[in-house]
Amino acid sequence: MPGLTSDSAEHRAIRETVAGLAERYGPQYFLDRGRSGGDIEELWKDLGASGLLGLHLPEEYGGGGGGMSEAVVVVEELAAHGMPLLIWVISPAICGSILAHHGSHEMKQQWLPAIADGTRKMAFGLTEPDAGSNSHNVKTTAERTATGWKISGAKYYISAIDQCDAVLVVTRDAEHSTPEKSKLSLFVVPTDAPGLTFQQIDTSIVSPDKQFTVFLDEVEVGAEALIGTAGNGLRQVFDGLNPERILVGALCSGIGRYAIGKAADYAKERTVWSTPIGAHQGVAHPLAECHIAVELGRMATVRSAELFDAGESAGEAANIAKFAASEAALKALDQAIQVHGGNGLSHEYGLSELWFVTRLMRTAPVSREMVLNFIAQTSLGLPRSY
Repeated sequence: MPGLTSDSAEHRAIRETVAGLAERYGPQYFLDRGRSGGDIEELWKDLGASGLLGLHLPEEYGGGGGGMSEAVVVVEELAAHGMPLLIWVISPAICGSILAHHGSHEMKQQWLPAIADGTRKMAFGLTEPDAGSNSHNVKTTAERTATGWKISGAKYYISAIDQCDAVLVVTRDAEHSTPEKSKLSLFVVPTDAPGLTFQQIDTSIVSPDKQFTVFLDEVEVGAEALIGTAGNGLRQVFDGLNPERILVGALCSGIGRYAIGKAADYAKERTVWSTPIGAHQGVAHPLAECHIAVELGRMATVRSAELFDAGESAGEAANIAKFAASEAALKALDQAIQVHGGNGLSHEYGLSELWFVTRLMRTAPVSREMVLNFIAQTSLGLPRSY
């Protein structure tokens, strides 16, 4: 597609494969499942069978041996066809990346091939009622036992755990922490473990990926459930958060493309007094501005993925991508609804129901205010505000 970024031959082939698969299902499939509370297992299995869930994971563990750049193409193109899949960002991207970098050989063997082929999924448990996404303030605690670990606490706004076989839980390590400073340890906890329960949060988001509060009441896991080294979890968390921000940028770029594409088509076809409404600058110029903003967000997302794959510092670029793409997507969706008039609020046109999932990306997985804090402090060298 035209714009500020261009695909390599490999990325073009990936994009075409994703587009072909997405067109078989269509945006109505995603919305129908979201409205009814259903799942997208058929689509997920097809994505796995086509090799589109593990492109960024190591080849020796069933992946494609690529990087975030390939993952960006998949997530963006799915969203550009009206299917913004949060579970892709969570299971293959966040959890898959953390396991690939820090999991034991046995853990990688157990989980990565299954994540890559779509037969198993993993949720990510970081945010808490009193901590938000502030990993330094996590209260869920892991205590060492004679046979492994015991975990107690609660997690809040955990996406799609009802679909998942396990949850990657971020905990405060009781053994390594002090009252002044928490040390984190990460664990893979089966979702059917005794003592683990979850309750759906009733939201306005129309998506098959629901939100949950998760309770861990003295959940016991074996020593093999620990990811990497005890007390070293902060580094592991951040190895998952950059992919998260990059792929939120990709997801929002796809939503922006979808919204602008729908609006442009409608503006060409809808006529008032024998003139297509797109001929009026009052309609055309706002859409052109939205297109520019979405393309800038796409460019930032592609660049952040390139930096990540090259092993360079990608924190600033990933945050910029997330910020720019989410702001652009929300503006594009709002303008697309406006172009459609009353039709923009009807189920038939499939725009208004994407509003809340798009709005969520402006707030989560890290709020725009936290992104701005990061840029102000690390990029501009301004004093900390907290």
